[in-house]
Amino acid sequence: MKLLHVVSSYLPATRYGGTIVSVHGLCRALAARGHDVHVYTTSVDGANDSAVAHGEPVDVDGVTVWYFKSHSFRRVYYARALQKALRNTVADFDAVHTHAIYLWPLWTAAREARRAGVPYVVSPRGMLEKDLIERKSAIWKAALIGFVERSNLEGAAAVHVTSRREAAEAEAFGFALRRVTEIPNGVELDRAGGSASPAIAGAIAGGSYVLFLGRINWKKGLDRLIEALAHAPGVRLIVAGNDEEGYQPALESIGRRRGVSDRVIFTGPVHGADKTALIDGARALVLPSYSENFGNVVLEAMAAGRPVIVSREVGLADLVRECGGGLVTDGVPEHLGDAIAELSNDVRAGDAMGQRGRAAAARYSWDSVAAQMETLYESLRLAARC
Repeated sequence: MKLLHVVSSYLPATRYGGTIVSVHGLCRALAARGHDVHVYTTSVDGANDSAVAHGEPVDVDGVTVWYFKSHSFRRVYYARALQKALRNTVADFDAVHTHAIYLWPLWTAAREARRAGVPYVVSPRGMLEKDLIERKSAIWKAALIGFVERSNLEGAAAVHVTSRREAAEAEAFGFALRRVTEIPNGVELDRAGGSASPAIAGAIAGGSYVLFLGRINWKKGLDRLIEALAHAPGVRLIVAGNDEEGYQPALESIGRRRGVSDRVIFTGPVHGADKTALIDGARALVLPSYSENFGNVVLEAMAAGRPVIVSREVGLADLVRECGGGLVTDGVPEHLGDAIAELSNDVRAGDAMGQRGRAAAARYSWDSVAAQMETLYESLRLAARC
């Protein structure tokens, strides 16, 4: 099949987190299965642009990526040339797949697919949650839901969710969705090797620790994680991730107020060997998010044989509970702290959880996930012909 994926930003703009990693993992696996996979995206990378060619095909791991420059309205990733490309070529594809919502390239792709009669799939990527809308930019996002996203979602041949939790959140809006399909994200089972940088090696050598890995963002529950350290005496926390929103000073203030700042280490973003070393050395990976449609990093830690501690709001909480790969807790700092102390103090129990998690994560290879998505696309293509 000839498949088009549309996403607002793409590699190498890794600052935008798990969506980019997940979309590329899926596209690369689909290409490896013999499909002709194209990505339309922008080159937006923070205040600058990624160093990529514009308006011409770029091969990224077998995926044909087309980057378009956003000259204005960069907050919504407006790119006039991307719209022109969609209008001229969308009819050539068997299916279109958009990733995330609230952004201009995705609205445009849905509209052009409808105009051309091409079936399209929408993956909200955790952005279709009432609590998030009410807490952040409520008026703006509510308006978009009412006037733009509703028609795009209801017009989609399928809405793709990554977990039961995300499906429930989507249902809460009461949209007349044609089809909701749950297909998880995948995980790279072949991990980066090599030696950690001196800075990361030094952080690891400071003693046992639990690890947070991801964007430093209010949604991730880092405030309650740092609060929880007051209930886990002596445990160190390494926080590895980029801080695009300037949230770290607020977290440092919490640490000082709770008297745990000397046990919290911020490393900044990590990749490759540094990321591998941090995961492998951790007593547990902790993700105490207020809202998380899936939780890619949880699956990565499980695949590495490390136990995990997650809040109930994490999409993978059901898997963690069912396979026994870690602990699921509410976000109350005292309870979270108790879980951290438990796995920090009982290494044997943590290792046993890690091995159960590794066995469960092995079922989530990207090839397996791509096969499920392939089946979805094929069913939509056949239905469109009827």
